[in-house]
Amino acid sequence: MPNQSSSWRMCLLFMLSLMDAASGQTATYSVSEESDPGTVVGNLAKDLNLALQELESRMFHIASNSNERYFGVNLKTGILYVRERIDREGLCARNAKCVLHLEAVVNSPPNLYRFEVNVLDINDNAPAFRMLSSHINVSESAFPGERFSLPKASDADVGSNAIKSYKLNPNEHFSLDVQSGTEQSVFAELVLQKTLDREKQSVFQLLLTAIDGGKPPRSGTLQIIINVLDVNDNVPVFKKTLYKAHVKENAAYGTSVITVSATDPDEGQNGEIMYSFINHDSDNMDVFAIDPETGDITVKGLVDYEANAAIEIRVQAKDKGQSPRAAYCKVLVEIIDMNDNFPEISITSLINTVKEDAAIGSMVGLITVRDKDGGKNGAVHCNVSGSNLFKLQSSYKNYYSLVVDGPLDRESSSQYNVTITATDEGTPPLFSTTVITVHVSDVNDNAPRFPDGEFDVYVKENSPVGTLMQTMTASDSDAKENAQVTYSLLDSNNKGVPISTMVNINSATGDIYSMQVFNYEEVKMFHFRVQATDSGVPPLSSNMTVNVFILDENDNGPGILPPYSDQGSVNTESIPYSAEAGYFVAKIRAVDPDSGYNALLSYHIAEPKVSNLFKIGTSTGEIRTKRRMSDDDLRTHPLVILISDNGEPSLSATVSIDVVVVESNDETQTPFRQRPMKEESFSSLHLYLLIAIVSVSLIFLLSVVSLIALKCHRTDNSLNRYSAPAITTHPDGSWSYSKSTQQYDVCFSSDTLKSDVVVFPPAFSTADVDLISINGSDTLKHVQTLPKSEKVRIVQLIVYFTMVFIS
Repeated sequence: MPNQSSSWRMCLLFMLSLMDAASGQTATYSVSEESDPGTVVGNLAKDLNLALQELESRMFHIASNSNERYFGVNLKTGILYVRERIDREGLCARNAKCVLHLEAVVNSPPNLYRFEVNVLDINDNAPAFRMLSSHINVSESAFPGERFSLPKASDADVGSNAIKSYKLNPNEHFSLDVQSGTEQSVFAELVLQKTLDREKQSVFQLLLTAIDGGKPPRSGTLQIIINVLDVNDNVPVFKKTLYKAHVKENAAYGTSVITVSATDPDEGQNGEIMYSFINHDSDNMDVFAIDPETGDITVKGLVDYEANAAIEIRVQAKDKGQSPRAAYCKVLVEIIDMNDNFPEISITSLINTVKEDAAIGSMVGLITVRDKDGGKNGAVHCNVSGSNLFKLQSSYKNYYSLVVDGPLDRESSSQYNVTITATDEGTPPLFSTTVITVHVSDVNDNAPRFPDGEFDVYVKENSPVGTLMQTMTASDSDAKENAQVTYSLLDSNNKGVPISTMVNINSATGDIYSMQVFNYEEVKMFHFRVQATDSGVPPLSSNMTVNVFILDENDNGPGILPPYSDQGSVNTESIPYSAEAGYFVAKIRAVDPDSGYNALLSYHIAEPKVSNLFKIGTSTGEIRTKRRMSDDDLRTHPLVILISDNGEPSLSATVSIDVVVVESNDETQTPFRQRPMKEESFSSLHLYLLIAIVSVSLIFLLSVVSLIALKCHRTDNSLNRYSAPAITTHPDGSWSYSKSTQQYDVCFSSDTLKSDVVVFPPAFSTADVDLISINGSDTLKHVQTLPKSEKVRIVQLIVYFTMVFIS
């Protein structure tokens, strides 16, 4: 209730202030038409008792209407000045007074002041006749003193600048009689001074000059041609010299106004009368017409009360004699006002935006309603439609305030179209409407929102630094700064690595860029959170988790495994001359640290490209003979083996092998590795190697028993979780040791003297290879750094193989 009472008090004060301003002395100024822009009209601030220092702060301005463009106010000095050329004739036509009614508005608190500007006429228009020449027929029997009406000149100026007199060039037969009608009406009649003699002179050419009252005066001329006719000695006579009539504005075409009548006592054509208008005012000639036979005056154009409340017409009655004679009368037509003007709605002051949390009763704008009609036809009432959140409050007469009348919500509607209807009291009533668009400004009541709480991003490895990984976009239903979202990385590190060293985000666009070159073999996935924060006060924010998956690229070529080496060295293998087709020569092994198809290897003989003696398994890498040897074959066959992966583009490596053909009696001198596997026998060298392996295994087993026991103590199921081991023997002499979750490959070459035990743990890569190599009878030669769990598994493997060899 206190808030409501205070609102009513504010409204009451506002109405009182407007009434005080309206009831005060109206400031009146005068300015000449055609004044230069910048011409000072008066000190508006002084006359309205307004302090100069408040003009800008209170947004002092002239209210918007059709006349506002002509004047401006200097907010520094309070001076009212001319902004644009003023044409009095264009504004007020021929009205004697031209007064512009203006309003000035100030805010904080709002107030309205009215003032008037009287536009003074200057002599900027010269008198002009409707035609260049006029013909007058004068009977030679005309008596001196007879009068002849002359065409009337028109002048758009008024007052002292209007037409004041006429003059005629000097001659002995005619003179000029100038008469005044209404305030703006001056006409001249030609007076015969001397009897005419057609036989002496049948045509007279005179020059009539119309002169206005300006300083200096301006003039216009008309050539008068007088034709002297034979005798017609009776002049028509009107029943009245002044006729008065009434007609409704907007009267239909053909509506009869009045009938004038004149008589002529002559007979025949000299007594037949023709009626016509003689005032050459184009406006009146366009409104009314007269029947030349009957003298009936009817409507033929638009009758507009607002343009002319009364129209004066001069009618001529002229006979048809050989020397026509005429008489003249006046017809005064008064226009009856009709309700033909729609109310005009003007927005004198409008607040651009209203906050969505604006209180009920907050003013939106000031509205003025006018109707050019008079009486009840000009009485106007206003109402609001289109929205129940706004209403009109009457301030003073035809002045209204548009105020908020309900809660606003910008997110539901950012603008409201308020329809204002103004209806007059005429019969039938007329109405007009205008739509005011009220914009609702935003308050920060909505946080930014991501489409999902989690998002997956896929990035190719080896992408350059600065690669655009993804654009994060959050939407905010607020507007302007409340909807301006900035983005930031929320987490400070990822597995001990600061996330800022891996990615960066553009705070304005949400673009996420890489800060390093990612290697799939090192990092396969990482995640972080993105925070979206708006710019409101206070700011609101929301988060989203981003999972980044690194996609493997074919950036690693195949690596050749011992005992062979890649291009740059030549490896040698021997085969007996008696080798059959399908004889096993050698097996090439290679690995690729990439994954998927990028790590799928194939083997081919590159040189010689067409070999009719050897072939290689494309997937196994086994080199075998295609046929038996012949005497025409070379004893040394250089082969270049190409190992290619399946990536795009494909990467490859080559191995050079010289296959030497030896005679059968030299086979005992051939190294073990160069003999076929199927012809191998268990020699004493194998026994020595087996004893060495068992010995080293037993010693190593004793040294790690304590470690195994400790591991089992910590985790009871650390060993039980593995299923029973399985050993698979391959045709090339290699063994595979596998459990349910682990698999190790033990590879032997074809030469037992140089056999290596190569153990490959799971997820083998060139970056981290766990290799245990036992060469001949040497002890454990090299163990790379391994995690503790991997060491335990390798120990278990060695123990298991030891048991296998013993058995």
